[in-house]
Amino acid sequence: MQIKPLTLILALVFQLISVTAFSQKRVELKTLVNKESEFVLPQTVEKITTILNTDASYYENANGERYARWLTKSGLELYTALGKNDSVDEIFFDIPDDKPVVVAGLPYGLTLNKTTLQESKTKFAKYGAKDEKLGMDSEFEGGSKLIFKKGKHYATLLFDGKNLLKSVGITKELIDPAAN
Repeated sequence: MQIKPLTLILALVFQLISVTAFSQKRVELKTLVNKESEFVLPQTVEKITTILNTDASYYENANGERYARWLTKSGLELYTALGKNDSVDEIFFDIPDDKPVVVAGLPYGLTLNKTTLQESKTKFAKYGAKDEKLGMDSEFEGGSKLIFKKGKHYATLLFDGKNLLKSVGITKELIDPAAN
């Protein structure tokens, strides 16, 4: 049996596309994390902008609260509500829906689109990690939320229905779900 040249070319093209579409990228947070891989808070917009080598975009919500957002070359999005004097007291990491990439180098050694719920439950059990199912009103319907407190901060990890990590939030206090 002989493979036709067109079939071979198409097979190679699809393999190349799948490798680049799901290639793992690494975000370099450098001095934004400490030696335990925890995100250091508070931070400044300027420092995050410099480390990520990408400009922040600013916006306000309907209540006039100011936010900053960074979209890195890796496809990782960071965003925060701005505190007094534009300080960064909480931070959120996720990947926009149209970016099917794996991003490593996140706080706590996490990798978006790769770290699983079970791995995280095991890793963060010593911090009293608690998980709960996400409802139909959630962005990740059928997924799970894992919450734990390490030091002064709460970490909220959101997983999709396949139990893959999709979002990481680091805050000083737990966010009331009714606030959204």
